[in-house]
Amino acid sequence: MKSKYILPLFLLIQIIFLKILPFFPDFVEGAYSNNFYIRISHFSRTLLGRIPFSVGDCIYAILIISIIGWFWKIRKTWKAQWKDHLLKILGKVSVFYFFFHLLWAFNYYREPLFQKIDIRKEYTDAELLAFTKRLIVKTNEIQLKITKSDSSKVVFPYSQKEVFQMNLNGYDNLSKEHSYFKYETLSVKKSLFSIPLTYMGFGGYLNPFTNEAQVNDLLPMYNFPLTSSHEMAHQMGFASESECNFIGVLASVKNDNLYYQYSGYSFALRYCLGIWQFKNERIFEQLKKQTHTGILKNYKESHDFWQKYDTFIDKGFHFLYDNFLKTNNQKDGMESYSKFIDLMINYYKNRKL
Repeated sequence: MKSKYILPLFLLIQIIFLKILPFFPDFVEGAYSNNFYIRISHFSRTLLGRIPFSVGDCIYAILIISIIGWFWKIRKTWKAQWKDHLLKILGKVSVFYFFFHLLWAFNYYREPLFQKIDIRKEYTDAELLAFTKRLIVKTNEIQLKITKSDSSKVVFPYSQKEVFQMNLNGYDNLSKEHSYFKYETLSVKKSLFSIPLTYMGFGGYLNPFTNEAQVNDLLPMYNFPLTSSHEMAHQMGFASESECNFIGVLASVKNDNLYYQYSGYSFALRYCLGIWQFKNERIFEQLKKQTHTGILKNYKESHDFWQKYDTFIDKGFHFLYDNFLKTNNQKDGMESYSKFIDLMINYYKNRKL
């Protein structure tokens, strides 16, 4: 067999392998997520964590420039040698795909978190309503403690660098209840691509090759602890967006700092109110009246921020990412971001907020 066919054939083998892998979540959980991945991720974070800028973003920038340069170089020979060029592209994709899964993405196929915590995923409208009302009371209470006025929005007093360090307190407290949420070796960075990320509609992302958590540094600051905690959950090997929202909220609300608790509770409440706005406008309006004006001002701050960057670009990227998630064993796609509410409702059924 000619060597130029080896890597494209390997890509096909990988795709077939990943179609079989969802049937063996226990194997992925034991052999990969709780074994190999922990070792490789700790190594990456130890190696790169102290570097003050995002190494992964620099690598991506070099890669993008190289790809553009390569296409420019072959532009005149594309028609005549299209088969060879196509095989080269498939070969490079094959190598990228292999390391993407080896270094992080096999976590998409691990045991679901609701099984690990042993809670249900289903809930009734009555349970959702009761939980939303509890959230309103709790979020109102924290907002009032911080601002001393129910009509004042929360203004976050810490720097982004301080946020990353202070996130560890929430994860330390959370790991006392659930040891598998223990976070070690900080490697969270402000993304060098924050402006493109904003136009794409994303608050952050995990670089699967360097294991650096990247956070969009343009975000409204009251939401910054939650977003960075979400990306840290990805670093720990949780791939599902709904699970990382759930873990991010828990790590925020279990932080000793009131501003962090507000970031977590207000985030969960916003999703609950959004569900009611879709389900029942009358109930939504009643719940909204019970929510402090200061909290609603923070929501408006967030809405205005994203509205400013709202173009066809984010819709295109959301469509692509939705299909990316569905391809990687996340059948709910982008909708999975809001699915963390089912975990929240059942987790707090017998716990105090």
